[in-house]
Amino acid sequence: MIFRNLIRKLNLMNNHYNKALRDRARALRNASVSKAEKFLWKRLLSRKQLGVGFKRQRSIGNYIVDFFAAEIRMIIEIDGNSHINRGEYDSIRNEWLKRQGYTIIRFSERDVLSDFDSVRMQLSHTVYCLREE
Repeated sequence: MIFRNLIRKLNLMNNHYNKALRDRARALRNASVSKAEKFLWKRLLSRKQLGVGFKRQRSIGNYIVDFFAAEIRMIIEIDGNSHINRGEYDSIRNEWLKRQGYTIIRFSERDVLSDFDSVRMQLSHTVYCLREE
């Protein structure tokens, strides 16, 4: 029981980082980044522009999320064509992440590229609220 509690605390401290997915996450950061992800990273998430640091393509448990802010336990997902036929998988993934205490915000690629002001406002508001908790 003590050992199990220790493992659980360590998982919470490192936000369920999965070293086994490190190479896959690196490949996703470098090779197959969508236009919307690049745009959002450069225009808003890099260099702590929202007041918190975000990581790109971060492994959490058995999943790799698009953007992650450990300080406020926030995940941002950009849904493109690859998510069209993955509704059940995304639902299971979201439920597991929520049970671990993460807040998940999803945007479509179209929203990021064509309605960026709205995306910026939603993210700014969410970051502000999570920092206040």
